Amino acid sequence: MGGGYSRKPGARSKIKKYKKKTWLCRRAKDTDQIQDEIEKAASTGVPANKFEYDDELPGGGQFFCVETGKHFADAKALADHKKSRYYKRRCKELKEEKYTQEAAELAGGMTKEKLPPAHGGGKKGA
Repeated sequence: MGGGYSRKPGARSKIKKYKKKTWLCRRAKDTDQIQDEIEKAASTGVPANKFEYDDELPGGGQFFCVETGKHFADAKALADHKKSRYYKRRCKELKEEKYTQEAAELAGGMTKEKLPPAHGGGKKGA
């Protein structure tokens, strides 16, 4: 029985498609997505960190951090996470105002305000 061929350690380190795929699956949720979830939970009255038991998730999905969007194996791991620098930074980011389309247009110079005409605006000279 053949074992197939094996790769050397680090053989995929230079493959662009592999890097893109692995980065995307480990990517954390964006702050605006988390802010939407928190607002939705506040309006419906259902806490955002309550999940039904699921064998696929770490800890059965019972230990979830809303601010970072991560599941943990047990309560101690969640408590340790809430003391971490990553958690504290994410909480600080979530306290900031949500980035909207209006803010993006203002930053890009696409204002909606009416400006006075630049050259007299309809007055006829003598």
